[in-house]
Amino acid sequence: MSHFTTIKTQIKDSTALVKALADVGFKTVEVHETPQHLYGFQGDIRSDTAEIIIRRQYIGAASNDIGFQRQADGTFQAIISEYDRHQYSQTWLHTLTQRYGYHQLLETAANQGFAVEQQEVLEDGTIRVVVGRWS
Repeated sequence: MSHFTTIKTQIKDSTALVKALADVGFKTVEVHETPQHLYGFQGDIRSDTAEIIIRRQYIGAASNDIGFQRQADGTFQAIISEYDRHQYSQTWLHTLTQRYGYHQLLETAANQGFAVEQQEVLEDGTIRVVVGRWS
């Protein structure tokens, strides 16, 4: 039985998180108001719970669920099994966080009346976005 590892993030917005997960290949994601149990690779119910869940069948044959559990400060904590941490490592979490930041920026800019004027992906993977507003 794999042990689940928890990883702190700065992610707060569930909508931007779900969009970021889609960007990194997870189109089927559960979003719950109250935490739901995660399942292990044998279909066993784990004590770990989360509000945002990628079920194991969308991860890999011998994988466990991956969850994101809301914390008291409003951030989400990633819950990833030791087995799955080989593929869904700190590098993967960094990419997910970058995509989250991108979606958060687009939402914030639109809410404040800005429009995206230009965007490009630089050689190092950094996303450069220029926003503007006509007054």
